[in-house]
Amino acid sequence: MQMTALAPHCGVEIRGVQLAEATGDAALLDEIRNAVWEHGVAVFRDQDFGPQEHIAFARAWGGIDINNYFPLTDAFPEIAVVGKRADQTTNIGGGWHTDHSYDQIPAMGSILVARELPPTGGDTLFAHMGAAYDALSDDLKAEIEGLEAFHSADHVYSPDGYYAQTDMAESLRGQQMTTGARHPVAIRHPQTGRKLLYVNAAFTTHIVGRTREESMPLLQRLFATALSADNTARVEWQPGSVAIWDNRTTWHMAMNDYQGHARTMHRITLTGEALAA
Repeated sequence: MQMTALAPHCGVEIRGVQLAEATGDAALLDEIRNAVWEHGVAVFRDQDFGPQEHIAFARAWGGIDINNYFPLTDAFPEIAVVGKRADQTTNIGGGWHTDHSYDQIPAMGSILVARELPPTGGDTLFAHMGAAYDALSDDLKAEIEGLEAFHSADHVYSPDGYYAQTDMAESLRGQQMTTGARHPVAIRHPQTGRKLLYVNAAFTTHIVGRTREESMPLLQRLFATALSADNTARVEWQPGSVAIWDNRTTWHMAMNDYQGHARTMHRITLTGEALAA
């Protein structure tokens, strides 16, 4: 297994591994898990990775969370289809976010497989929240110690939310749900113990005990620190590419720079665990 860094503090590309053959190899799976936990996202190229292999590999990691908003494939309900038709202008995930932070037990991560790609564009950007926390000043670390933030998806997916006003509304389901969870602003990674910043611009609505207006100056400072150039990586999708990321460790954002072309990705979301400071 050969690894090449995508950026100084975020992401790694792994060569010499066929994920479809790794499911039964406990030692190799541990290596892959550790790489994802440390680097936030791992990219694998030239994979022969059909839906059945996708599901089997995900199950080897643990539980699978069924997504409440994205359409699922009829034959494989574990797989969410994250797509944009050629005639649509809005994309899913076009802002910096962490999947499922609005759940009481957020997802551990995701395994995303490229199925249909535009001729150019459609890359996914990632940012490492361990490096983000490390970059905070000592005063800012002290300021957020013990704070909790509230996360919700209602303003994004509800009937009067963001996507309901766009041409993606018909592509989503589950908009009648109500979400909400509170998590520490800074958490410790359940496996590595590394301190991580755990807020994001899409789903973090406010600091617990403060109004949104009172919360935004602090949140904006945290968001800005998280997006330093050394801390962000770009995944350029190619046919046969698979990315695995840790939702606790990273933010991500899907670029929407391929108007007039379709893009279809298959995603399985991996079950996580309760978060703690």
